[in-house]
Amino acid sequence: MSKINSFFSICLMALLLCAGSNLKAQSGEVCYNPNLVKDTSKRSIKSAAAGLIGSDSIHITYHSPGVRGRIIWGGLVPFGEVWVTGAHDATTIEFKKALIIDKKLVPAGKYALFTIPGKVEWTVIINSRWQQHLASEYDEQEDIVRIAVKPKRHNLTERLQYYIEPGAGNSGKIAIAWEKIRIEFPVTFKK
Repeated sequence: MSKINSFFSICLMALLLCAGSNLKAQSGEVCYNPNLVKDTSKRSIKSAAAGLIGSDSIHITYHSPGVRGRIIWGGLVPFGEVWVTGAHDATTIEFKKALIIDKKLVPAGKYALFTIPGKVEWTVIINSRWQQHLASEYDEQEDIVRIAVKPKRHNLTERLQYYIEPGAGNSGKIAIAWEKIRIEFPVTFKK
């Protein structure tokens, strides 16, 4: 049965990627791979990442800004400040089953995902209030999880993109890539 679920999830992701590559970056459309679209917009593209880890799903919604020759780290995105990790509204992460992040149990639900970029270390934040505009309403008191991660050098990714990457069993990771940086953190669905 698990091989059938894996096959189904691979087919579903392939279909989404193929469909996403034919989309144009237009207002209102959700793009599942902002780096494959014919990008005619200077605006941030409404984007999403969806995937299975084991047999459980994770859905991330965000706005994907482009590099467009700008200085991103320490420029457009300041070091040491809470960042929406996208553009416009807070990036949201949603899952229907409890998830373990950094040994902390996060109940099923919808949350805001923020980061605090740094030159050597980033902080990934899961915050209980998902309906926020940028980080202007962010309140540390509403954090569920904070986890420190090391940024890695990466090939140029023109538009910010989220990835949900399955691993063994009910474990996997969530990754974020933009410009020449990639961060990732492990997640495990509670059995």
